[in-house]
Amino acid sequence: MRDPLSKKITQIEPSGIRKFFDIVSEMKDAISLGVGEPDFDTPWHIREEGIYSLERGRTFYTSNAGLKELKREIALYLDRRFHLQYDYEYEIIMTVGGSEAIDAAFRAMLDAGDEVLLPQPCFVSYEPCVVLADGVPVRIELKEENQFKLTKQQILDAVTEKTKLLLLSYPNNPTGAVMSKEDLEEIAEVVIENDLYVISDEIYSELTYCGNHVSIASLPGMKERTIVINGFSKSYAMTGWRLGYACGPRRMMEQIFKIHQFAIMCAPTTSQYAAIEAVRNGDEDVHKMRMAYNQRRNFIMKAFREMGLQCFEPFGAFYVFPSIKEFGMTSEEFANRLLQEEKVAVVPGTAFGACGEGYLRISYAYSIDDLKVALGRLQDFIERLRREQ
Repeated sequence: MRDPLSKKITQIEPSGIRKFFDIVSEMKDAISLGVGEPDFDTPWHIREEGIYSLERGRTFYTSNAGLKELKREIALYLDRRFHLQYDYEYEIIMTVGGSEAIDAAFRAMLDAGDEVLLPQPCFVSYEPCVVLADGVPVRIELKEENQFKLTKQQILDAVTEKTKLLLLSYPNNPTGAVMSKEDLEEIAEVVIENDLYVISDEIYSELTYCGNHVSIASLPGMKERTIVINGFSKSYAMTGWRLGYACGPRRMMEQIFKIHQFAIMCAPTTSQYAAIEAVRNGDEDVHKMRMAYNQRRNFIMKAFREMGLQCFEPFGAFYVFPSIKEFGMTSEEFANRLLQEEKVAVVPGTAFGACGEGYLRISYAYSIDDLKVALGRLQDFIERLRREQ
């Protein structure tokens, strides 16, 4: 019997994040600091709008690209918050989470053999999506000494005649790094000089703690070269509603639209009606959650300093990326022992690329009470390791 499976998919490894949380779900008294999911409930006024849409019988398909009213509100929001101007009729498409938008963007823009510059460590889905679109991932190792920022020189060192796309993801998952306007201006310069395009995943754009987020698409000459990905999961605590969006030049969006149309049909209708309320009246909710995350960020960084654990200070998203190199074990070994001995689940840095070796991703999208208990267990574990050395 011939092999029924594609060689391409069988050579892709499963997500390195989920493995630990399949274990922790069965472990009594375990605390997980790994999943990137807000611990807040979706704000009530947003949930209420979703409920109301069901009560009104709005259980039909929307247009493929999404509700016009929602896209209009998103266009106003992007202009208001990030100085991005898009025609809601032709340049915004609602998707099933930001993940669908990323996948569709790669598939719409890549031909077989096209190279994609992929700064790592990065979100686990990017590289598989490039491979599934027949692209060639070219990994760029981000450095802690550069605050995990992508530099102009790193692009110049990696670019070839086959390079077509650059994937940007700031604020970054897993490091929490951010890029300033000045940083992005240097990147934009080399992108334009080398005739590249950018997919910019800005799902954490509302979760920055040192000034407003800047999108590379807002810089001169970059809107026509950039697909912006965003969504509702992180900013509005709407992970399970599965709603994202892609924005970009009409010519590119027409092709992304075709992929979305044939693969998905439309994003969830109930979620779209709830999202109208979120984007129209949710700024205060976002502000409150951002303040809470910032308090947790400060709390966890103080705890790391007190236990002598080296960690780059993040200024975005809700992750820290501490170094565990001093302990002489791999990230996976450290995470496994921490889980088995102290019942605390974190993600090995290698889940986000080989250059994540020697680091852990820890999410602070959890209550202060859970963080206190988990960090106490982590300190006990670290002290025990240091005594063993």
